[in-house]
Amino acid sequence: MDNGGAGDPPPRLRIGVDLGGTKIEAIAIDAAGRQLARLRRPTPQGDYAATLEAIAGLVAAIETDPAAAAHLLPARIGIGTPGAFSSASGQLKNSNSTCLNGRELAADLEARLGRPLRFANDANCFALSEAVDGAGAGEQVVFGVILGTGVGGGIVVDGRVLEGRNSIAGEWGHNPLPLMDAHDAPRPACYCGRSGCVETWLSGPALAADHRRVTGQALSAVDIAAGAAAGDAACAATLERYCERAARALAGVINLLDPDVIVLGGGVSNIDALYERIPALWGRYVFSDRIDTRLARNRHGDSSGVRGAAWLWPAQG
Repeated sequence: MDNGGAGDPPPRLRIGVDLGGTKIEAIAIDAAGRQLARLRRPTPQGDYAATLEAIAGLVAAIETDPAAAAHLLPARIGIGTPGAFSSASGQLKNSNSTCLNGRELAADLEARLGRPLRFANDANCFALSEAVDGAGAGEQVVFGVILGTGVGGGIVVDGRVLEGRNSIAGEWGHNPLPLMDAHDAPRPACYCGRSGCVETWLSGPALAADHRRVTGQALSAVDIAAGAAAGDAACAATLERYCERAARALAGVINLLDPDVIVLGGGVSNIDALYERIPALWGRYVFSDRIDTRLARNRHGDSSGVRGAAWLWPAQG
């Protein structure tokens, strides 16, 4: 990216903050996306005021880092949050960090940090990071998927996050798993109050729960993948069920959004078999004679969410 001519002022420092359930992470990047500084702290559990202070402390620490000296301050800050902001109240909603729900998080943080901020759902931040300079770089429409403790999704079109009228664009994990049959019964209960959501089948805990229901064995998603790779028939069957369900669910995304690339993130995305088996299976559910959508592993790993938060601001913004 162009930083301007020799007489131009230096670009403003850009900081991304990823507000997670167990940790808060902050990163500073330059105009080319190079990491300048990175810090993390445990998330204060159930304590809203302490969470605000933890974020402010991380920002202050990064702004005083020697790497910030070549950039204009105060920094531009993007915040990746669990959940989304209600268009009716402006308060956070749908967060699994429940102490944040119903709070004026945006206004409170802007007041605490003394500047305007930009916010996006953590899955949207992941998708933006991968669209800007990750596995989806150069593509027009990117669908980013987080397959971890939960299941999230984000949409980026022409380098911009698609928020949606209700601030829930990409919330793929809380749609019903498509085309459920007897093999998908009983439908697991979801924390959202429904049952049979995509999240209840495709999260890491859901993969482990399906294996336990069928075999009686209590194995983690990592162990199931390792067992399947080593030739364990029960583990291989569980992983095949997972891939077939993922193919059904992602085929619905392709039919509706028709993205150029679907990028997988989260712990489950580290299972190599997904990238061969899911595209091999989704053709029977996609309404097209040819499928050019790529299924790709993320490029930035655990850094994608916090990098995407920083990319919410332009380099010279």
